Amino acid sequence: MSAEAVVASGGLDCHLNSGCGFPAPGAEIFLFDRLAAFTIGNLEFHITKVTVLLFIVVAIILAFFIYAFRKPKLVPRGAQNVGEMAYLFIRDGIARDTIGKDGDKFVPFLFSFFFLVWLTNFMGIVPFAQIPVTSIFAIPVAFALIVYVTWVPIGIYRQGFFGFFKNLLFPPGVPKAMYVLLAPLEFLSNLIVRPATHAIRLFANMFAGHLLIATFSIAAFYLLSASVIGLLGSAASFTVAVALTGFEALIQALQAYIFTLLAAVYIAGALHPEH
Repeated sequence: MSAEAVVASGGLDCHLNSGCGFPAPGAEIFLFDRLAAFTIGNLEFHITKVTVLLFIVVAIILAFFIYAFRKPKLVPRGAQNVGEMAYLFIRDGIARDTIGKDGDKFVPFLFSFFFLVWLTNFMGIVPFAQIPVTSIFAIPVAFALIVYVTWVPIGIYRQGFFGFFKNLLFPPGVPKAMYVLLAPLEFLSNLIVRPATHAIRLFANMFAGHLLIATFSIAAFYLLSASVIGLLGSAASFTVAVALTGFEALIQALQAYIFTLLAAVYIAGALHPEH
């Protein structure tokens, strides 16, 4: 955890025997001063640390894959080998398994989302970055909306406007009298709850993970003092913070996979309503 989080939560002079209580981290660790601002019409946009990290992630992804495939060889080596393995993982493990034979055309979309979500999550444990970009609610909401405005038009295009909403709201094999109750529930579930949970699941995991790491990191700093309790408590908190960081790295990759897999599931449903 960076010094700025320690300062925001209590200050560098706040220790076990200093007279101040434990400075539990709160919303302040997710708030950042604007670095720049600009306006378009009546809208004002702020550039913050999170914005910069998002652009850095995009630049890293573009730079790596452009470098990896700048001179592709029949027998891949080095960066090209890594890039091809990543592509095959998304194509075979998500697109084809979930969508089927139509999945290949959506591999670039799913591939981009997986690495974008994964690396924006990973910023939470990168020194000096130390904030998962997706712990800022607007980011996963934007990602979920992109998925939403992808699979809904695909469904309308493939099934027709009335066919899409008929298949979405009136599942077959249900007594017609039940549609009075079922259709509104299907509408809420598929068109409102689905995109909301798609965003909230990612946000909540990254928010909670970052808050836990911040809590134990600040506890390690707060408890550090010339006493047995202070030294043992600080060492224990530091150990937990390190363990949580390793666990968080796993969760970051897992959440990227889940987000991408759900996007593929939604697209599959739009293409093949019978499934």
